[in-house]
Amino acid sequence: MFPNLDAEMARRKITRAELAEMIKVTPGTLSLKLNGKSPLTLAECIKIRDAIDKTLKIDYLFSAELAS
Repeated sequence: MFPNLDAEMARRKITRAELAEMIKVTPGTLSLKLNGKSPLTLAECIKIRDAIDKTLKIDYLFSAELAS
């Protein structure tokens, strides 16, 4: 659902399970949120961004379209 997030995680070799641990949620909860089955709050987006790279823009990471 968020191809730029997936790409940044792949670049840094961060799995969804590792990201879930970093932001203190279960892997199942993270999966539901990233697959659009459960709402994702701005606070959660910021936690995810900070866990990956604080210099990335939220709108880039959570865009539904892949940035080139």
